[in-house]
Amino acid sequence: MFVLEYKVKPKPNQIEAINEAIRTTQFVRNKVLRYWMDNPGVGKTELFRYNTALRKEFKFVDDLNSHACQTAVERTLRA
Repeated sequence: MFVLEYKVKPKPNQIEAINEAIRTTQFVRNKVLRYWMDNPGVGKTELFRYNTALRKEFKFVDDLNSHACQTAVERTLRA
């Protein structure tokens, strides 16, 4: 993995948007992990379907980019 690091001076609304995206991603990861733990034998496809259901159920999850939601599910699968 290639990591590029630099210092920025973000505006307060940018900081809030970044923090909200991080919280939403953690929420999705936790919900998917809980679903996986409660339902043994659930596969990758079912977890992605559950992610879609979360997007329909919670508006703030739907506001997050769909690719970011899918990445949260994939990270949960790797854990």
